[in-house]
Amino acid sequence: MGVTCVCQVPVAEGKSVQQTVDILHKKLEQLGAVKQGSFCVDCETYHATGNVSGQPSKLLYVMHNSETPLSCLALFEGGPSLIADANFDVLMVKLKSHFQNAKGHKVECRGSRYRYYDFLIKVGTVTMSSSARGISVEVEYCPCVVPGDCWNLTKEFMQSFLGSSVPDLPSVFAAKPEGLFAPSDCIDTMTQYLELFNKLRKLQIPGSNVR
Repeated sequence: MGVTCVCQVPVAEGKSVQQTVDILHKKLEQLGAVKQGSFCVDCETYHATGNVSGQPSKLLYVMHNSETPLSCLALFEGGPSLIADANFDVLMVKLKSHFQNAKGHKVECRGSRYRYYDFLIKVGTVTMSSSARGISVEVEYCPCVVPGDCWNLTKEFMQSFLGSSVPDLPSVFAAKPEGLFAPSDCIDTMTQYLELFNKLRKLQIPGSNVR
C-alpha cells in the first residue's frame, strides 16, 4: 500500500452527481488512465449503550474496503482504532447489549477504479439511505509509503484532472512526526474516508437522487 489521499469533489455547476462523476471519468480516460473494475467502502455507526462516570459515550465506526476484503477497521471517535478480520461484524452482533447499530446511518461509497502508471485512482459516489450525498476521489501513489516524499508529485497529478479542487496535505499525514520514518497505512486511508463521510452526512445537495 502506498500513500493515499481521499478528498471531496464539488458537484459541477448545473450538473448532477452522476454527470459530474462521468466528467471525471472522461478526464481520467483522456489522460490515459485504464479502468480496472470497481470498489466499495462502507461505514456502520454504533452507539455505546452505557457510559462511564457520566461521560458521553464515544461512537464506534466499523468500516470495510473492497481493497482489503478479509479485513475490517474499527475506529472509536477520537481514537483508538484497530484492524480486525471480517468476522468482527459477527462479534458486533454478539455485543449488541453494549453497542447498538445506529439504524439509517450506514454510508457507502461505490465507484470505478482506474490505473495510471504508478497511480491508483477511485472515483466514487457517497450514498446514505439511497440518496447521493457527494463525490469522493481517492488517489494512491503506489511506489512510496512516506507522505512527505511524494505529496508534491501526487498533488501535481491530481491537479491534472481535478483542477482547483485539489486538497491540502491530509491532516492524518500532517500529524505524523517529521524526520522519522512514519509510513502511511490503511488506517490513514480509512480515517480520511470517515472524515469525508461525517462531513457529507450533514449535507443534502441538489441533483442528489441516485439513478
